[in-house]
Amino acid sequence: MVTGATGFIGSHLVEALVQRGVQVRCLVRDMRRLGWVKNLPVEFVVGNCQEKRSLKQAVQNVDQVFHLAGAITAIKEKTYFEVNGLGTENLVQACLENNTRLKKFIYLSSQAAAGPGRNGGRKSESDPCEPVSPYGKSKLLGEELALSHSHELPLVILRPCAVYGPRDKGFYALFKCLSRRIKPCLSDHDQCISMCYVQDLVHAILLAAEAHTMNGEVFFLSDGYDYRMEEIGDAFAQAMELSARPLRLPGQVLFGLAFFAECCARFTGKPSILSRGKVREMICKNWLCDTTKAKTLLGFKPRIALARGAELTVAWYKNENWL
Repeated sequence: MVTGATGFIGSHLVEALVQRGVQVRCLVRDMRRLGWVKNLPVEFVVGNCQEKRSLKQAVQNVDQVFHLAGAITAIKEKTYFEVNGLGTENLVQACLENNTRLKKFIYLSSQAAAGPGRNGGRKSESDPCEPVSPYGKSKLLGEELALSHSHELPLVILRPCAVYGPRDKGFYALFKCLSRRIKPCLSDHDQCISMCYVQDLVHAILLAAEAHTMNGEVFFLSDGYDYRMEEIGDAFAQAMELSARPLRLPGQVLFGLAFFAECCARFTGKPSILSRGKVREMICKNWLCDTTKAKTLLGFKPRIALARGAELTVAWYKNENWL
């Protein structure tokens, strides 16, 4: 059973499971909005992680649960905690109460839950968690609530870094800027960041589902390389076969733009990808993570380098008329 099946990462995971011949059940909130999985041979169950009673049918008689649903953007901060925190707790409880045969519960968290690295090093699973945004704090809450049941739940937590690829709307904003030959970046420093192509992440999720690990294990996931944000912009621009001029923005300007975006979101009822919480993440210099544990215990070996991933992403955007 997959939550978040209609989303960016979830739809790729469902496709991969179907290709493997796995029977897949997708938890969806609205049968009229099935997105990328609409025509796949899967079972759909209507439910919402914020309503525990609606999860009973979804979790019954499944061997594995992949919990990918979550709020990435929100108009009100409390929404992050209601969806990413309480929603995770509800799903865990539903599994414990209605499924005694569950073999694995995969919770897709985020590097944001751990927070930025300190002193220039890569963040590892043993480092203290210091999230800087409401989103990161809510994902950490989801981890903590799930881990509180790890003595009775076959739980694995995955913390991917920045994920990109076809269907992604996060980095799409950067691609749109680059299409106008503008490369936005911070004026006072260049951010260091780990990246992961979506198909590599799906591969890691499937490895975690098959691996014999202790309940409650946590893994960082990335392609194993360290990038500067400007370097990422250059790679994306090269994939688009164009050059872009840097637009250097001070942090205070970004906070102002984020505040304006939040005000517009309240007026329109549509959350913005730019928020003050997102800017707090952007001004942190170090978002590098250590994937040694995933390589050792899961056998995770990323396959798609940034240049190739950028090419595949651009090709998809163009084919779908996003660019």
